[in-house]
Amino acid sequence: MEVKTSLLDNMIGVGDMVLLEPLSENSFIENLKNRFDHNEIYTYIGSVVISMNPYKSLPIYTAEKVEEYRNRNFYELSPHIYALADEAYRSLRHQDKDQCILITGESGAGKTEASKFVMSYVAAVCGKGQEVNKVKEQLLQSNPVLEAFGNAKTVRNDNSSRFGKYMDIEFDFKGDPLGGVISNYLLEKSRVVKQPRGERNFHIFYQLLSGASEDTLKKLKLDRDFSKYNYLSLDSATVNGLDDAASFRTVRNAMQIVGFMEDEVQSVLELVAAVLKLGNIEFKPESRVNGFDESRVKDKNDLKEMCELLGIEQSVLERAFSFRTVEAKMEKVSTTLNVAQAYYARDALAKNLYSRLFSWLVNRINESIKAQTKSRKKVMGVLDIYGFEIFEDNSFEQFIINYCNEKLQQIFIELTLREEQEEYVREGIEWTNIEYFNNAIICDLIENNKNGILAMLDEECLRPGTVTDETFLDKLNTVCAEHQHFESRLSKNSKFLTDHSLPHNCFRIQHYAGKVLYRVEGFVDKNNDLLYRDLSQAMYKASHSLIKLLFPEGNPTKVNLKRPPTAGFQFKASVGTLMKNLLTKNPNYIRCIKPNDKKAPHIFAESLVCHQVRYLGLMENVRVRRAGYAFRQPYEPCLERYKMLCKQTWPHWRGPVREGVEVLLKDMQVPVEEFAYGRSKIFIRNPRTLFFLEEKRRQCLEDLAALIQKIYRGWKCRTRFQLLKKSQVVVAAWYRRYAQQKKYQNIRCSALVVQSFIRGWKARKILRELKYKKRCEKAVTTISAYWHGTQARWELRRLKEEARNKHAVSVIWAAWLGTKARRELKHLKEEARRKNAIAVIWAYWLGLKVRREYRKFFRANAGKKIYDFTIQKIMQKYFLDLKKTMTSMSPIDKSWPARPYGFLDGTHKELRRMFHLWRCKKYRSQFTEEKKATYDEKLAASELFKDKKALYPNSVGQPFKGDYLEMTKNPKYQKLNSLVDDKVLLADVVSKINRANGKRAPRLFLLTKKNFVLADQKTGQVKASVPLPDLSSVSVSTQNDGFFALKLKEGATSAAKGDFLLSSDRLIEIITKLHRTGAASADRNRIKIDISDEFLVLFKQDKVCVKFIQGSPKNGNGVACKRKNNRLLEVSVP
Repeated sequence: MEVKTSLLDNMIGVGDMVLLEPLSENSFIENLKNRFDHNEIYTYIGSVVISMNPYKSLPIYTAEKVEEYRNRNFYELSPHIYALADEAYRSLRHQDKDQCILITGESGAGKTEASKFVMSYVAAVCGKGQEVNKVKEQLLQSNPVLEAFGNAKTVRNDNSSRFGKYMDIEFDFKGDPLGGVISNYLLEKSRVVKQPRGERNFHIFYQLLSGASEDTLKKLKLDRDFSKYNYLSLDSATVNGLDDAASFRTVRNAMQIVGFMEDEVQSVLELVAAVLKLGNIEFKPESRVNGFDESRVKDKNDLKEMCELLGIEQSVLERAFSFRTVEAKMEKVSTTLNVAQAYYARDALAKNLYSRLFSWLVNRINESIKAQTKSRKKVMGVLDIYGFEIFEDNSFEQFIINYCNEKLQQIFIELTLREEQEEYVREGIEWTNIEYFNNAIICDLIENNKNGILAMLDEECLRPGTVTDETFLDKLNTVCAEHQHFESRLSKNSKFLTDHSLPHNCFRIQHYAGKVLYRVEGFVDKNNDLLYRDLSQAMYKASHSLIKLLFPEGNPTKVNLKRPPTAGFQFKASVGTLMKNLLTKNPNYIRCIKPNDKKAPHIFAESLVCHQVRYLGLMENVRVRRAGYAFRQPYEPCLERYKMLCKQTWPHWRGPVREGVEVLLKDMQVPVEEFAYGRSKIFIRNPRTLFFLEEKRRQCLEDLAALIQKIYRGWKCRTRFQLLKKSQVVVAAWYRRYAQQKKYQNIRCSALVVQSFIRGWKARKILRELKYKKRCEKAVTTISAYWHGTQARWELRRLKEEARNKHAVSVIWAAWLGTKARRELKHLKEEARRKNAIAVIWAYWLGLKVRREYRKFFRANAGKKIYDFTIQKIMQKYFLDLKKTMTSMSPIDKSWPARPYGFLDGTHKELRRMFHLWRCKKYRSQFTEEKKATYDEKLAASELFKDKKALYPNSVGQPFKGDYLEMTKNPKYQKLNSLVDDKVLLADVVSKINRANGKRAPRLFLLTKKNFVLADQKTGQVKASVPLPDLSSVSVSTQNDGFFALKLKEGATSAAKGDFLLSSDRLIEIITKLHRTGAASADRNRIKIDISDEFLVLFKQDKVCVKFIQGSPKNGNGVACKRKNNRLLEVSVP
């Protein structure tokens, strides 16, 4: 199967500028424009990627595109930033080469977005897993935080990076990310106090005022109105397409993912608010007795609010704005500040406060994303740094930015040439030296330690006497006048005396990208970057924890009289370190170009693009690449692509691939001087030769396509004819078979009909014969039956006559006996009636006699006696019924028989109460002392946890056993039992939570009256023995889990390793016994029980927040504990 190379197939324009023919600046720009108009924003120069900012979203960064470019050759598909990222990642993983990706271009060219695409691609193609995904998420989420604090809206870019960033992403041997390290370069801190027209301050100020809640703003003493803050420009406060409120929420979420604690986020926002308040402080002059003016704060309200935010005494900071103390050896001199100096001090404090906060943020992010392992790591660096800047008014910032780009251009040329030379040597091709412009002379002009511009600027800043920008320019005119790349109106070189394009207070340097005019005003002050020591000391006195870290030089016990290094010196050292770092890695380049200044799609400004092409040195890069051989390709893909051009190599070449390429080129009659054979690649000198081969291949493919179509059509017609012929034979065979089957079925049906008629006739004949025989037999049987019946009836008649005669005698005798009996019965009844009459008369007489005797007594007390008798009977019945329906003897049984009569309501209730008290007493009398103690503990557990802890209801029915390990009986724990002096109140197995990863380890937990002990479950070795007086509190959650933290008092000897985070199913019993044991001792305070879903645990010197959240169980597990970052341990409870 043929392998296609998309750089040459169906390409819009030329995908690789090395193949551009003819090569000129106009053709270069025209090719970029042609590709840009068709949304092809990426173009190659060899292995360098040119990226055009489209100013719109393109569907070329999807997950499908990631899979398309994954593990593919660099030139196999159309140019894309993913191809470069994949090449760098595969080189790092497979060849064990550290990589760096250098992204350059001017502001608005898309450098930041390019770095995001590179990082997102690497994150998508590297390994998967919980820890790996966490590292990738932290690395990606560091971008929103740094963009909020380091990016701003400029006239050229709505999200311009105002700092240089270099990130080293560290990988393990499998290619999975372990962490990263971020370095920042030269934050544009002057933007904090002043912004050019049409630009904004850093994003975080606007995001805070737009997105923070009213409660947060109230705590920070801020107002949403931008116009109330002097440091915020109003003409560009809102930007189309930017939602500051949503961005603020994104930043807060990103800070949480990276690992910032809530108090750290609050501290950062307080410092941002303090910078805004600092800009509102204004000064007024106040005359002194000696005639000098002294500055005073006009309105002290903003000063007061700022001091409250930072925890600084208002008088200390107010004095620092009015006086300056100068120390020299053993002398101190205090001078007053005028209004201009006070404003300078205020702005210097604001710039230093914000820049140091930004540096702290970078260090804090590095702390969270750094690799946890100390094994050898592979590194991929991503450099996103300012491009070459040429403005109408260029100052100190543009000077050092352009110096950095000179160094990057120098290393780019050196590494490109070195890579070319190494490939030529590796392939055995003769290397010829390439002439190119070496900008080392420009770098030396700027960074030379003796007479370089930066060295002279430092020397001028440090020398005594009056130092101004003009004296610095005079020194440059003296030292650099003869330098061929330095121009000044006042230099000794007379050819610039009449150059009116060069003002008197400026100098011009001829960079590799063109001439740049620098205005010398502000060079000395910006290089000094001084902050008065009084302000540093005032900041150090603040009670705000973060401020002390940002101003360590303010410590009065560590006063350093040595002058701090200048901004130029620091930046030069940082650039030197960066260059050394880049030289140790394999470089990959992305050159970003901005197509227009309007930030609009579909607009290609040729003059602007041409300007960028020149100062990025792209034409020179193409010439270096083309100086030897313009195109090179391995033998195998070359032979696969062009083998149809030669009959000997088509369709298959059986020999070595190099010999196949040699046969192919010889057959095509390509001049020998146009190519060279390397060890593994064919080198083609001129792009015309490559295009000649491509044209021949196109023609051959057309001929092959026609041949394939012809053969296919013939095959298709033959196949259809053969199919029709075969179908006709099959149809005929099936029809003949069907006709014979029908004929056979008709004959068979006729035979069956004849057979059925014959069989029917025979069967009917036999039936008639059988019926006749049966009728004859039936007639004989009938006659015999009639005869036997007649004989039987005669015999029956005779027997009946004899029976009737016998029955008549019996009836007559029975009638006589009945008559006799009735007479006797009548006589007996008459005699009985006479005896009963006598008894009735006697009874009536006795009754009458008794009634006459007792009538006098009965009439006097009848009512009372009847009432007493009735009540007695009712009560007797009530108690007997109560005895039968009595409830059980259980004290918890609340049932009681129903009340039978309303007048017994009080009695019924009192009897119920007395019975309950009596049965409770009977129940208590059965308790032993041990059981009484157990119920006391249950009562204490109820007071501590009822309605507070979700686990408590499950423990009510569980008895508190205490010694679950049977320490005295189990021989495994006899040695451990001997080490414990007091009686063991509780012994159980608990789980100790690992502070690093949240995993559990089993431990033996022993509690005595004086201390608690943690021991290893397998060996019984004591891991920790803590006296109970050292235990300050116990923290648990409100949910259905067994986690509890034993917090130790600060300064205690047993608190060296920090608090203990444990887990047990018998949490209620353990904490209840701890609490009762602590409360029983009179010499120590009661142990505090803290029930909350979020609490802090001290692990050595680090405070870790343990947070309980609701979650669904995974893989059948219950409570899951995992370490989110260095400051957060998350427990998921189902």
